Amino acid sequence: MAVAIPRAVAADGTELHLVPIPPARLPRVQKRDLEQAWEAAHRAARAGAEGPRRGFRFAGGPDVVLRDRDARVWASSVDHIADLSTAHGVSVCLRLLGLVALLAGGGWTARFVRFDRGAAELDGALLGAAARTGLTDTGALDENALRAQLLPRESEENPPCRAPS
Repeated sequence: MAVAIPRAVAADGTELHLVPIPPARLPRVQKRDLEQAWEAAHRAARAGAEGPRRGFRFAGGPDVVLRDRDARVWASSVDHIADLSTAHGVSVCLRLLGLVALLAGGGWTARFVRFDRGAAELDGALLGAAARTGLTDTGALDENALRAQLLPRESEENPPCRAPS
């Protein structure tokens, strides 16, 4: 079932995407969707693009308002490639923003990023897991579910120490 996402403009000029379902019911996406969104967001940021004040109003709450300039640019780049008037586009956008938030927090996700000539490259396993991971009621990536998908990989890279026999 395709879900259309109408747009409205709030009193302060914020463009609102009126999502008729809660974030947790947005569809999963493909790894390639997030790869394309990541690439488009970086191209837009390097080009000095601007994004409108934007937010998402979900059925039953919450409102997610993008106050950060970079987040607005990233959302605009996703709108160009995945169309934020669709549930798929909103899902791609929230997953990209959620992934960026986790990466910005450092910690366990840092091992899945490689910096090369001023660009950040994300490990395909992280992108694939983020595409499959559900969103929380607040529109964030479910960090525990994301991490659980990557634990087998962590176990392979860091086998447990065994006591000598």
